[in-house]
Amino acid sequence: MNTDINQSLAIIKRGCEELLIEQELIEKLKKGIPLRIKAGFDPTAPDLHLGHTVLINKLRHFQDLGHQVLFLIGDFTGMIGDPTGKSATRPPLTKEQVIENAQSYASQVFKILDKDKTEIVFNSSWLTDLGAAGMLKLASSLTVARMLERDDFSKRFKGNLPIAIHEFMYPLLQGYDSVALKADVELGGTDQKFNLLMGRELQKQAGQSQQCVLTMPLLEGLDGINKMSKSLNNYVGINEPPEIIFAKLMSISDALMWRYIELLSFESLETVQNWKSAVVAGENPRNIKVKFAQEIVARFHSQADAEKALNDFQTRAKGGVPDEVQEVTINIEGASIGIAQLLKLAGLVESTSEAIRAIQQGGVKLDSQKIEDKNLQLSKGVAVIAQVGKRKFAKVNLI
Repeated sequence: MNTDINQSLAIIKRGCEELLIEQELIEKLKKGIPLRIKAGFDPTAPDLHLGHTVLINKLRHFQDLGHQVLFLIGDFTGMIGDPTGKSATRPPLTKEQVIENAQSYASQVFKILDKDKTEIVFNSSWLTDLGAAGMLKLASSLTVARMLERDDFSKRFKGNLPIAIHEFMYPLLQGYDSVALKADVELGGTDQKFNLLMGRELQKQAGQSQQCVLTMPLLEGLDGINKMSKSLNNYVGINEPPEIIFAKLMSISDALMWRYIELLSFESLETVQNWKSAVVAGENPRNIKVKFAQEIVARFHSQADAEKALNDFQTRAKGGVPDEVQEVTINIEGASIGIAQLLKLAGLVESTSEAIRAIQQGGVKLDSQKIEDKNLQLSKGVAVIAQVGKRKFAKVNLI
């Protein structure tokens, strides 16, 4: 195997969980022609966080190696709902929801992917035309026993929980997508392995060259324990303000930092190894974390935003107030307003109960002075800099 293929393989395997089958991929690479790299996304969660980008980053690695990405938006399968990991039948999306979410996906992924090497495809283009006869033929390609090998289906069957017949169609349709697209490689999360292998099976039945399968790990959230998720509030959203992204990434542990760098950074393997060597030699891991956080902010915003986020973070770390703070004007009916209500109307907390908890935990300041009285009243005509935690600030004018 020549050096170029060795180098390509090292980049492709970076951070991946499993590559099936490696020797087949090597043979594909030896042909020296661009491969068709498929990844499917059911448009059910259009606000992407860094956990979602692990897979998209790997697509970008393939693009940088000269390959073509098929970014599949499952507008047809999205109306079924992927049953992977689910203990109950998922409600289908409406056509309007699918279209709205698909547009949002398309607008976000090009912050990472190269437009010129990306083909956005919708599986309704071929699945709608499959028809009843085609669906029945597809359903005949796999047995119920084989389908029940899937962990989630097996658990539901043993637990006497309902499994709708149409859910059995999902992995078959995902596999058929690979046949329709003649995919050379398909990417997915580790929880998608059954569906990804279905593509190999159906391509074999169709007489096609079988796709290789590359699974990517599920990224841990900021807590370092659970999968990154908005519902667990341990996520970093790619559309969050630069200073929030920066501060969140600076909050991760030193051990988790390397995991994030492996899966999210576009720095070369050589550069990352140099960083690790520097830390072993005594450099503060915080310095590496700053470089990484700036890279991520610059990717989803700009380099100028990354520099400003660093300055704001350093200012906050010293107990100061950032140079630019949002200004909020609150009209109050009486002569004064309670501190909890002020924080809510200023957008610094979601509710007055959250405000009270923040005060009790010592996380609220007015003009850099910690507030301990949850019943504090502020008079009309006052202007203050309100702060909740280390990241949220607002200049509040009471009129």
